[in-house]
Amino acid sequence: MKVEISIDTRAADRNGVIASLAAEVENGLRHYRTRLTRVEVHMRDVNGPRSGNDHRCAMEARPAGLPPLAVTHEAANTADALKGAISKMNHLLASTFGKKDQIERVPAASVAPAAAD
Repeated sequence: MKVEISIDTRAADRNGVIASLAAEVENGLRHYRTRLTRVEVHMRDVNGPRSGNDHRCAMEARPAGLPPLAVTHEAANTADALKGAISKMNHLLASTFGKKDQIERVPAASVAPAAAD
């Protein structure tokens, strides 16, 4: 699983922040690492110096053989926005892979043969 991080240019220690965020994403989605080809994370300060839920994390995961999945989460700080997005993505991946695995387990001829008299 490749993790790509995009953050606002206003971050002071840009490389350190990106490495920290990437590690957090890898750890948070580790259960699905073999089933994902890439995860893209976009962190943004929505309304600058004003207060409130102004940090947005948009996350897109690309599962192998499936269309991309995306979630967003807004919070008061970057860490909470990322944690919320990871949590939402875990729920979405669990649902998506659960349905896919269920379909793959059902045999094509799952109808029982009719009883003979």
